[in-house]
Amino acid sequence: MDRRTPAMALAMTALIASMGAATPSPKKTPTPTPTPTPSATPTQGDGTLQILTYRGYAEYGGTSPRVNWVGDFEKTTGCRIARLDTVQTADDMKKYVDQRAYDVVSAGPVLAASMIEAKQVQPIEPAKVTGYDDLTKRFRDMTKVSGKVYGVPYLWGYHEFLYDSIRIKGGGLKQVFQSDRVSLQDGPLTIADAALTDDSVDDPFELTKSQLERAMALLGEHKGRTYWKNPLDLVKGFATGSLDYAQATPYYRLLLQKAGKPVKAVSARKMTGWLDSWMLGANIPNTDCAYRWLSWMAAAPAQRDAAAWVGLAPANLKACKGRAKQMCDAYGADKPKWLDRVAFAARPPGGCRGSEGECTDYGTWTEQWGTLVN
Repeated sequence: MDRRTPAMALAMTALIASMGAATPSPKKTPTPTPTPTPSATPTQGDGTLQILTYRGYAEYGGTSPRVNWVGDFEKTTGCRIARLDTVQTADDMKKYVDQRAYDVVSAGPVLAASMIEAKQVQPIEPAKVTGYDDLTKRFRDMTKVSGKVYGVPYLWGYHEFLYDSIRIKGGGLKQVFQSDRVSLQDGPLTIADAALTDDSVDDPFELTKSQLERAMALLGEHKGRTYWKNPLDLVKGFATGSLDYAQATPYYRLLLQKAGKPVKAVSARKMTGWLDSWMLGANIPNTDCAYRWLSWMAAAPAQRDAAAWVGLAPANLKACKGRAKQMCDAYGADKPKWLDRVAFAARPPGGCRGSEGECTDYGTWTEQWGTLVN
């Protein structure tokens, strides 16, 4: 799943400026990320918090509220942030949670499922999270497993496929995957996007063996296409004219359009999306400050600042004002019918049954993806 960072925004600004186009306002470069130290010891109930999240999700430091919506948390609650580890990718986050314990972690669907399975997190009591009911019900329901709540919804997004409207005259999702000049995100869940070209697929994250094979065959038809880990690659592709299509989020469409690039989004019956939620670490001696953090991050002010900063949509619609309004509009946050077109990611569970047999699990997806890109 693509998550923008302030550093990436600066890099894109520099690139687009070199093209002589209008540029978005630059933002603060984040401080270097600390390296976690291996530890299996749970955090202590001493009024401090140890936090793991994505870069830009919890900005701490500086005098501007735009880049410091965490500082007031300490002043207001009396809890102190003893450690704030930030990462760029879900793979990095998995390495961190396996090295040490955290009080709270922001996680996407795959990592969330893994941590629940490994008992690295514990269920959350919604009654202890102030403003929990302000969060969109659909997102609240997505954090439940066997009737228990495991997350406080925070930021979400979805993928669309951009195309150069000068070079390409419209087209649909099948044309995207039939092109050599397309850049796809490098990750197993991109298989779900390919599966959306198959009319027999209802939920792209619950694929039977035959549906998975068809999606992989489609992906394997074009060995020369690129797979990006850094969104800057797709921006470069459109800037240099080397790409016709790219998998991205609405934020990048807005960024490129603001820079004068003629990109549009391909029309599709469905899109794949994801939700990041704050989760509560297991075996915490005292959860008081952790719940104060969850309440702080569920509230509109924090979600508004984070959504505007990272280019995603907030789970709390009360945050869709001021500087976050553009992101809410771009993602259709207040349009339930539009969101019905988004298939939100779940770790492919395995064991479910489709029209063509039993569903494949995430381990199979990972193996198939590794064979494709390596």
